[in-house]
Amino acid sequence: MPSTAAHRFAAHPRPVDLPDPLPEPAPDDLRLEAALGALSEPLRLYIVRELLLHSEEFDHPCGWFGIDRPKSSLTHHFKALREAGLIRQRQYGLERRSHVRIEDLDTRFPGLLDLVAEWSPTTTG
Repeated sequence: MPSTAAHRFAAHPRPVDLPDPLPEPAPDDLRLEAALGALSEPLRLYIVRELLLHSEEFDHPCGWFGIDRPKSSLTHHFKALREAGLIRQRQYGLERRSHVRIEDLDTRFPGLLDLVAEWSPTTTG
């Protein structure tokens, strides 16, 4: 039986009392063209890859990535990833934290996350 992305990538225990996720597409509404469009931007591809391969917690704030970009630019990129259904975001006070929707994406687009994980970034800027 082939392994699923949920088993290949680090999964952290779901904390209790999580805030509700921000608006996102339902699993059945995920569209490949939207996911590929969001991932066509190298910075967004880098963000998803980092979450897949290097997560230290269940959710991560924008600052965890160490990306030297204005907050407004990062907000735009994270929103594009969330609206494409690639990440789930929750509001923790004034901070939004993110994680990859591994199970939803693996079910809808088998192999996509493997491609993201295998990608080698040339630059993050």
